[in-house]
Amino acid sequence: MGALRAVGLMSGTSMDGVDVALIESNGETITAFGPSGYRPYSEAERTLLRQGLADARGIVARNQRPGALGAAERMVTEAHARAIADFLDSRNIARDSIDVIGFHGQTVLHRPDQRLTVQIGDGEGLTRAAGIPVVYDLRAADVAAGGEGAPLVPVYHRALARSLTGDGPVCILNIGGVSNISYIDGETLIACDTGPGNALLDDLMLKATGDAVDRDGATAARGRVDEDWVAKALALPFFAVSPPKSLDRNDFAALQLPDLPLEDGAATLTALTAAAVARIVPLLPVAPTRWIVVGGGANNPTLMRMLSERLQPASVQTAAAIGWQGDAIEAQAFAFLAIRSLKGLPLTFPGTTGVPVPLTGGILAKP
Repeated sequence: MGALRAVGLMSGTSMDGVDVALIESNGETITAFGPSGYRPYSEAERTLLRQGLADARGIVARNQRPGALGAAERMVTEAHARAIADFLDSRNIARDSIDVIGFHGQTVLHRPDQRLTVQIGDGEGLTRAAGIPVVYDLRAADVAAGGEGAPLVPVYHRALARSLTGDGPVCILNIGGVSNISYIDGETLIACDTGPGNALLDDLMLKATGDAVDRDGATAARGRVDEDWVAKALALPFFAVSPPKSLDRNDFAALQLPDLPLEDGAATLTALTAAAVARIVPLLPVAPTRWIVVGGGANNPTLMRMLSERLQPASVQTAAAIGWQGDAIEAQAFAFLAIRSLKGLPLTFPGTTGVPVPLTGGILAKP
């Protein structure tokens, strides 16, 4: 197989909606970037997802769907089917021109130490709705083999980084609900979660304002950081562990803010995200000279400022600043991973998830 056309779908830990992106690739390099799109979840859909996330805490087997989780899975599948249909129809893209869909689903539980990871979303149902082959369940093989199962995007980040110029290691920092990095130095690829991304801040804003986002970092910009609390949070054992390592969104439950004004709370949680990223630098082979920020956090100027301060003297810039489609990169990555899965190429590596050997993954569903 040569280059294939793939659509990638991503619904991250921020639970804000479904990102959609089209690329062409041979599984090693990106031969063309297509359009991207986004379907937001409604408030009712987000409420159902949050309830499903809470009900998922009791799962002990991958096929269990307690409480609201079964309804949440049906909703996730339907929302992704509508996202695909709207994306293709609005751009007059023929379904038979797409070779495969990469379907991440919605992570509701991630416990790699128990060899357990659960992403809800029915791949077989999605392929019937879309009429296009679907590769799904992309984390399970890695976790079953003893890997962390996350992050999955580093192999795509390495493909993107091949277009960069300049010397020294590069870190691509993805800030969604959880933050993760891909450290790239030539063919060296190391990856891990670094800690909270937007999840704690989003939860704070939702509780205080009813709007689950600090738009443009405006609330945090008016606040004062509780540096003592940030230092105490960074004393949790996770932050001292060398990569690879990964987190579940629920792992942040132990991080309880003191009673602070909203502005100070937002500033403190934003600072924690930046400080946790900086905490990874001593654990890398060489300090990166350049950081490229992708994901929702790249749209937060206050967070970008804090990252620049804590990562000095390295440069910190957004993906958009170098011409990448920053908000679409994770969706593009799952299109890329679907192509690699079809070709039997590795998705994860010892340096990215701790899996014993490079490992492919994913399940193929056909219409």
